[in-house]
Amino acid sequence: MALFDLPLPELRSYRSPSPEPPGFDAFWSGTLDGARQAATPPEIAEVSTPLRGITSYDVTFSGYAGQPVKAWLNVPAGATGPLPVAVEFIGYGGGRGLPIDWLLWASAGYAHLVMDTRGQGGSWRGGDTPDPDGTGAGPSTPGFLTRGALAPDTLYYRRLITDAVRAVETAADLPGVDASRLVVTGKSQGGALSLAAAGLVPDRVSAVAAGVPFLCDIRRAITITDSDPFHEVVRFLRVNPHLAAQVLNSLDHIDVVHFAKRITAKTIVSVALMDAVCPPSGVFAAYNAIGAASAAKQIEVFEWDGHEGGRGFFDTAALEFVSS
Repeated sequence: MALFDLPLPELRSYRSPSPEPPGFDAFWSGTLDGARQAATPPEIAEVSTPLRGITSYDVTFSGYAGQPVKAWLNVPAGATGPLPVAVEFIGYGGGRGLPIDWLLWASAGYAHLVMDTRGQGGSWRGGDTPDPDGTGAGPSTPGFLTRGALAPDTLYYRRLITDAVRAVETAADLPGVDASRLVVTGKSQGGALSLAAAGLVPDRVSAVAAGVPFLCDIRRAITITDSDPFHEVVRFLRVNPHLAAQVLNSLDHIDVVHFAKRITAKTIVSVALMDAVCPPSGVFAAYNAIGAASAAKQIEVFEWDGHEGGRGFFDTAALEFVSS
C-alpha cells in the first residue's frame, strides 16, 4: 500500500469534524453502571503450562450486563507484589488463544491480564467467550462493525467496550497488584479498546500503549479505505442506503476520538502511514483529541509500515514509555 492519506504535516494537526453524539456520557455511564450492578466476583484458577518463568491463571470476570468473559493472567513466577498490571485487548477476529501466546508484559515484570474478545476468535487465534446478545439485533454484514448497528443500545461494540472497562476494574482489584500502576494496551481493535477504556475510567488507568488503533474517526475512515473492517460499513450501506443516518449515529457512540478527549493517563500511540486498515488520519484524530489533562503523550510514526504498525520497535518504545 502506497501513501494514500493526508501528508504528515497535515496529519499532525488534523482534527476530526465528526460530532460527539448528544448524551454520550449518559449513554456510557448508564451502560457501565448496569454492568457493575450485575457483576459477580471473578473466578481465578491456576493452569498448568510448560512455562517456568511465568505462572498462568484462567480468569472469568463479569463483563457487559454481568455476562462472563474469559481472560488469561500471566504473572512472573515467584514475584512478590505489588506488581504493576497491564490489561491487554486483542485485535479484530482474534481470541485469547493460549497463555504461551502472551509473554511480553509478564517478562517485563507486570501482572498481565489478557481479555478474551466476545464472539471473536475465529480468524487468527481461538477464543472462549460467547456473545449472548449477538443475534436478533437487525441485519449486519459479515464481521462485527455493523452488528446491531441500527441503534447504539444493540451495537456489538457497546458490549465489547463495556467488557474492556470491566477488565480494567477487575485487574485493579486482583491480589498482588499495584492498582496505581495500571497500563491498558493492545493493537488495532485492541488499541481502540485501550483508548476507550482509558477515557471511560480515567481514574483507574495510569498509562496507555495503543498500537495503530481501530474505530478512530469512523465517518472519514469508511470513505478513504476499501479495507476491512471499515469497508463492512460501506458494503452494508450499499445494500441499505436508507439506514445510513441510523448506522452512522450508532457508530458515533463508539468513535475512539470521543473517548480520547477524556483520557488523563500518559499515552503512547503508534501510527503507520501506509496503513489501509486503520488510516493514519483517524489515528492522528484520536491522538490529537487527547488534551491537556493527559500527563504526557507521544506518537510513534512508522512511515514505511502498513497495519503491522511498528512491530517490536513499538513494543520496545511502549514498555520504555509506560515505565518512565
